[in-house]
Amino acid sequence: MKNLFIILLGLYSFPVFSQSSDKLWYNQPAQYFEESLVLGNGKVGASVFGGVESDKIYLNDATLWSGEPVDPKMNPEAYKNIPAIREALKNEDYKLADELQKKVQGKFSESYAPLGTMFLDFKTEGKPQNYYRELDIADAVSTVKYELNGVKYTREYFVSHPNKVFVIRLTSDKKGKLEFDIRFESLLKYKVEVSEKELSASGYAPLSALPSYLGNRENAVVFVDDKGTRFSSLVSIQKTDGEVVQTDNSLGVKNATEAVILVSIATSFNGFNKNPVTEGLDNLAIAQEQLKNASTKKFGQLKSAHLADYQQFYKRVELNLGKTTAPDLPTNERLKRYAEGKEDKNLEILYFQFGRYLLISSSRTPGVPANLQGIWNPYIRPPWSSNYTTNINAEENYWLAENTNLSEMHQSMLSFIKNIAETGEITAKTFFGVENGWTACHNSDIWAMSNPVGNFGNGDPVWANWYMGGPWLSTHLWEHYTFTQDKEWLKNEGYKLLKGSAEFCLGWLVEDKNGKLITSPSTSPENRYINSEGYGGATLYGATCDLAMIRDCFQQFINASKVLDTDVDLRRNIENALARLHPYQIGKKGNLQEWYYDWEDAEPQHRHQTHLFGLYPGHSITPVATPDLAAACKKTLEIKGDETTGWSKGWRINLWARLGDGNHAYKMIRTLLKYVDPDGLRTNMSNGGGTYPNLFDAHPPFQIDGNFGGAAAFAEMLVQSSETEIRLMPALPDAWEVGSVNGICARGGFEIAMEWELGKLSSAKILSKAGNPCKVIYDGKTYDLKIEKGKTKELKF
Repeated sequence: MKNLFIILLGLYSFPVFSQSSDKLWYNQPAQYFEESLVLGNGKVGASVFGGVESDKIYLNDATLWSGEPVDPKMNPEAYKNIPAIREALKNEDYKLADELQKKVQGKFSESYAPLGTMFLDFKTEGKPQNYYRELDIADAVSTVKYELNGVKYTREYFVSHPNKVFVIRLTSDKKGKLEFDIRFESLLKYKVEVSEKELSASGYAPLSALPSYLGNRENAVVFVDDKGTRFSSLVSIQKTDGEVVQTDNSLGVKNATEAVILVSIATSFNGFNKNPVTEGLDNLAIAQEQLKNASTKKFGQLKSAHLADYQQFYKRVELNLGKTTAPDLPTNERLKRYAEGKEDKNLEILYFQFGRYLLISSSRTPGVPANLQGIWNPYIRPPWSSNYTTNINAEENYWLAENTNLSEMHQSMLSFIKNIAETGEITAKTFFGVENGWTACHNSDIWAMSNPVGNFGNGDPVWANWYMGGPWLSTHLWEHYTFTQDKEWLKNEGYKLLKGSAEFCLGWLVEDKNGKLITSPSTSPENRYINSEGYGGATLYGATCDLAMIRDCFQQFINASKVLDTDVDLRRNIENALARLHPYQIGKKGNLQEWYYDWEDAEPQHRHQTHLFGLYPGHSITPVATPDLAAACKKTLEIKGDETTGWSKGWRINLWARLGDGNHAYKMIRTLLKYVDPDGLRTNMSNGGGTYPNLFDAHPPFQIDGNFGGAAAFAEMLVQSSETEIRLMPALPDAWEVGSVNGICARGGFEIAMEWELGKLSSAKILSKAGNPCKVIYDGKTYDLKIEKGKTKELKF
């Protein structure tokens, strides 16, 4: 105990940290979106540029999308093409199968819209001195400071969840030197009205906005006056010792020392199945009520409530990686230095915690999960429509929700699954001819669209015709239960959805020539094979990824039905089907086959690795239980290499962690944090993934999934768990020789704290939230523990 105390004293009492692990900071304003500092309360997002002459702030609302409720019966006889596709595949006519697949397509998803841009135009001249811009992710507060003509100016920004307003406080250290105007612009249809102390902007989103990857097209964005989600943005000057001035389109302050601005935003979105005009919420009344309630509080009260709300989540997890010698540099310079291979442990911690910060800030709206860009988007046609891409990206957004102790943030996704299952029941029948259950396909949106995309025959099956979105999404239901052990939630919410997904899979499977069960038709997301005849195609039968997801879906339904002691007959049928699934295959290169046959990949280094689903995030392949398959996964990763898109790097880090190779996982963390210049992005979109100056993930362009997947991987390297065991430090890299972590969660309802020195655990504390038996594995030894609910057991090593 004495020696342990000495170790802890060295770690915590006298840290010698040159760099912060919870602050992003810069010595100049942002020029590009990827340099802005983002704030959010789980619904409203703000991207702050921090300009001196004019401060540009992009505003977003998670519920502001193009479109209206989807008609899931858009292609009611699409299912009639399935037998012909299966016949073509049975005859090995893959070209014909590809062509026929186009008949099993529907509309594109809708697009996440930018609400508008607020400008703070300052009446100052001259060159600023000592400029400083930061985002403190421990507080979720951004600050700008600078000196100009002998005056010190300070701005604070935060978006409050409890008070539902965006708050800005501006001050000068000399009386009467603060002078600015507020104006609003939008890419949407809008109007601005100004009254005493308030600017009101109102407008509406497009009825449709085509994906940007389709290029410039006539009617790419269509507005209709009496259709589309409405929005209101009210900007109010709440407190100032100066004079409030106004014009027809701006609101301002002059001769002030302090000013507090409140921004209240609301939309008419009233649910995925409600028309936002005829059945919509009263967005103006909601915005007014939010503003009225917040206006009764002083700035200090608003900030205190914000901090208390945010920190209850953020402070649950602490990570320390020991002493750093990295110099004190702006975050963009830290990234550049790190890319040279230099040490910066606190930058790694910052990246991990930044992922948690982003999830808290973007995922607190029921039925509206974080999208491809979280909630931060300035474009009318954003990359990939900023939608829910369910062939990896939407799911990757939530890999960190449970293990990094943010289960509440998972609820946005879990409630969205309930929505998409409703449209997905119709999709199962009309597109696939499956009478029971539900599924979803490649893309979705706030309207819970579940059909295959492609615009009714114009999409390439390589991306348009993927049908396993339902099984993949459904795994989040069981994951939430295994971490929380919330049996009431499973009974009342999760089980029905999990059952429906398993029923679809059961109805979709067919026999192959060997009597095994396979999917037909199938694709492997966005990748192509080259078959034995030299044909490069997408459509096949029995893709490995389909069967991997179905394995997890089936097993999780079986487990859930046992927990609830229900559906015995269905469970028996699914157990029989699970045993008959076509097994994993190891190819001639020692790799895990992606295709039913041992065909070549058209792109061996392709960004998707969906056939490795069983290793991560699935559970059917492990180095202990299936060592040969794990070795085949490793060979696949070696063939693919490490250079890929940002989100794909995040996935591969988790895969290497599951393989127990902490050093390779860490090597990829360093590539994920490769500096990407946002200016260079605009001339070269082919650069591999990395990180922008504001720590946003670079696909490129920006996609938030890499942030979330990368953060999840940190936890996966330190703690891995199944429903029956917890493995401590399964993939600790040599670079993390000393450290501690507190608050990481494990399946079974446990929370872990650990300390280590010289790469070896010194102690671990396991808190039981459910009172379940606990098997802990570390360094080849197993510890069987019985811990009462609410109690903690400490292990010393």
